[in-house]
Amino acid sequence: MIRKTIALGLGVTALTPLAAYAQQSLLLDEITATASLVPIEINRTGTTVETLDATDIAQGGLSIGQTLALLPGVSITTNGGLGATSTLRLRGLGGSYIGVRIDGIDMTDPSSTQTAFNFGTLTAGLPDRIELLKGSQSALYGSNAIAGVVDITTWRPDAPGFSGRANVEAGSFGTAAATLNLGQKGARGEMALTFSRLTTDGFSARSSDDEKDGFDQTQLILSAAYDATEDLRLGFSALYSDGTSEFDRSTADPSGEIDQTRRGLRSFAEFATGAIEHELALSWVETERFDAGGFTKHFVGERTRLDYLGRVDLSADLTLAFGADWTEEKATLDGVRYDADSAAAFGELQYAVSPALDLALSLRHDSYSDFDDQLSGRAALAWRMRDDVILRAVVGTGYRAPSLYERFGPFGSATLEPEKSRSAEIGIEKRYGTDSFAKATVFHTEIDDLIDYDFGTSAYNQVPGTTTSKGIELSGRHAVSDRVALFGAYTYTDATNPDGRMVRVPRHDLSLGVEAGLTDRLDAQIGIQAVADRTDTNDWPNPPSNIADYTLVNLGLSYAVTDSAQAYLRVENLFDESYEPVRGYNGAGRSVFVGLRASF
Repeated sequence: MIRKTIALGLGVTALTPLAAYAQQSLLLDEITATASLVPIEINRTGTTVETLDATDIAQGGLSIGQTLALLPGVSITTNGGLGATSTLRLRGLGGSYIGVRIDGIDMTDPSSTQTAFNFGTLTAGLPDRIELLKGSQSALYGSNAIAGVVDITTWRPDAPGFSGRANVEAGSFGTAAATLNLGQKGARGEMALTFSRLTTDGFSARSSDDEKDGFDQTQLILSAAYDATEDLRLGFSALYSDGTSEFDRSTADPSGEIDQTRRGLRSFAEFATGAIEHELALSWVETERFDAGGFTKHFVGERTRLDYLGRVDLSADLTLAFGADWTEEKATLDGVRYDADSAAAFGELQYAVSPALDLALSLRHDSYSDFDDQLSGRAALAWRMRDDVILRAVVGTGYRAPSLYERFGPFGSATLEPEKSRSAEIGIEKRYGTDSFAKATVFHTEIDDLIDYDFGTSAYNQVPGTTTSKGIELSGRHAVSDRVALFGAYTYTDATNPDGRMVRVPRHDLSLGVEAGLTDRLDAQIGIQAVADRTDTNDWPNPPSNIADYTLVNLGLSYAVTDSAQAYLRVENLFDESYEPVRGYNGAGRSVFVGLRASF
């Protein structure tokens, strides 16, 4: 049977996402469900994969985007606090190049300016595990995956019977958050419920005023799976979120407010016929936004998708995965609807050349209703040179289809064609014992026919020339003793387009930290993040210019009240540094949060 079941961590408790990542060496036999068409051990894939489990996510704070930004190759820009518009970047490439899935549902918004996901509204109450794939994934996931994919799994019970988890937190800016997980697991099936609620008064998004910009959101996720027979498994996932974000519409108007509702549903059937395993899934998602004072007031993005995936072992060393999908996207802007559909066929060969060498070849063909067909491919290699050394290499092509807004919106152009990309990376990891390692990855991506807004013509146009993002990621961990460890990551990114440097992409991004077990029950960590050498936009027609560097220090303490309950303290921006993540917008000052989490 096809089981996209993900190992929930390695039994190692970490104090920050970066520390956790450091402990989860990619040489270990952790399973990834997204780096290939079927699950595979991370040490057998050439794709660069980062993973965060429930402990890592909880320790990282309320903003999932800020948590992900501690990982190598990842940065985020936010127009304010929780709930504000936030753009995640992978290796210098922004949200329109990143696929986002929650429980198998594509959550990017077809009605947004560029089909993307707003990470500002993604809070810690929803994910239980995150897999982050870096590099072009179009051969597996189609459009909007040139930079990578963020794959989110919500909570599932991992023990027979009834179980659950609860978390409450309160702190600065009038913030209060609570999450409750409930589940039942039996011999033939399981059911899980996640409910989360967050509210905050926030702080002023713009540096031009001191009026607070609040955010509140309720999220509900329900999932179930049942083995109807030995060869048939049925299941579904349903998602609902509703929230309101306040924002400063301009330097003179702080009264902005956006209401956003997401609804999603996915049902699936997994079954076997002879030697072939099958998965058939139908999903639907709707993102609705309302901005009473906006140029466009009412946005509704809708996606319906039908997927088929098959797998067969051709031999002991050769596996073929194959499939097809059909997608319809709709965008309704102030009552005017636009739509498009596409179909795709794809396949992947996984070949264990030897006990130390794995190859994967992927190919995908997409057929669109309104422009030319697209062909994308990927080749990936994982070579375990020694027991403590692994070499990875990937080359691939990708594409980004123009969004419905770019084509048909108020400033759209119906003649736009997809952007095309080429990417390559090579990386090596060396282990030192069981608790220390060093890793380096060099990456290079090129994009032709970039789509951008042209202020001269007041429309979206293709930009002649090539956009390039290249650099190196370094990360490592050194266990000083069984109680103290040092960890760190550094990313150098050189991202340019035909007009010069890409804005809001830091050339240098450094994270360093120390974690320590102070007693058998009390753990502590301190982390430093330094972001340097950025440019940002100015009022048109003034060209972009440099924006100030910043360094943030975060502190955390965690105390085990019982074997199943923890009390914690988190201090963000310990030294109250004043900084701008985006020109004209405030970063959060010193903030303190306390909380209690327990499992049962």
